[in-house]
Amino acid sequence: MSEEPGSERVIAGRYRLLSPLGEGGMGTVWRARDEVLRREVAVKEVRAPAGLPEADVRRMYARLEREAWAAARVAHRNVVTVYDVATDDGRPWIVMELVRGLSLADVLDAEGPLEPRRAALIGAEVLAALRAAHAAGVLHRDVKPANVLLSDDGRVVLTDFGIARVDGSSALTMTGEVIGSPEFLAPERALGRTPGPESDLWSLGVLLYTAVEGASPFRQDTPLSTLRAVVDEELPPPHRAGALAPVVEGLLRKDPAERLTGERAERDLRLVGAGGSVTGQDTTRADTVPGGGFAPTVTARTGPEASRTPPL
Repeated sequence: MSEEPGSERVIAGRYRLLSPLGEGGMGTVWRARDEVLRREVAVKEVRAPAGLPEADVRRMYARLEREAWAAARVAHRNVVTVYDVATDDGRPWIVMELVRGLSLADVLDAEGPLEPRRAALIGAEVLAALRAAHAAGVLHRDVKPANVLLSDDGRVVLTDFGIARVDGSSALTMTGEVIGSPEFLAPERALGRTPGPESDLWSLGVLLYTAVEGASPFRQDTPLSTLRAVVDEELPPPHRAGALAPVVEGLLRKDPAERLTGERAERDLRLVGAGGSVTGQDTTRADTVPGGGFAPTVTARTGPEASRTPPL
């Protein structure tokens, strides 16, 4: 177990734990000080539940190490930077850059639903991170508001690759086990099929829907009923999404082959974020400019919302 804040436990003789930054079902992320490089970092520990069989504990630690491996393969400004994997007391601890800011989940809890333009701007940055991960052969598999950090310096950072799947790696989950957050899980994953990049795009669609509508589209009372809704229920029509609606609906098509591609979705999100509008077809309602770009000011909105950006 971790010691209480203020005890300043030192991990691997180098990383001094200062205070907890966040806590979830699998452990705690700490603000820490690297005594060698004299800088603050974030350190993630996994806390094995009491009574967990040793084989499951080892699997949990292997999953944690794979998070570092997966994230370290993706060099991108929108992906959290991993510095080190330290071993202390027989456990791995992931040492990462300290991102100062709030998670998207925290922002939604504090402010309520976002305006479509603001959600689109955040979504475009998350999608840029996902496309970089996919290009490196990494599927995130747990895209949700709690894993998106809105940095004080304006960056949008995708974190927590703890259940990521890397091409060529062996599976670390038991047969039939579903990992990830059920309400953000793609239908093909809920059915036990092999996921691809399209599964992360579905999760991004759920994230965007949740951000603008204030509620997850398929959440039910139990995880099982949520998974059934993901597979069988129609998408509740978004009412607050505005110009973002075609993108959300395009990402949340049940058949992964029919979803928007990452390239198309990022283009559309940046257009909506700039004040433009898109359709569900292959064309946009904004004039194009030389080089295949867009002139979003043609359909840009006016008023206070036109100047809003993700929180700094």
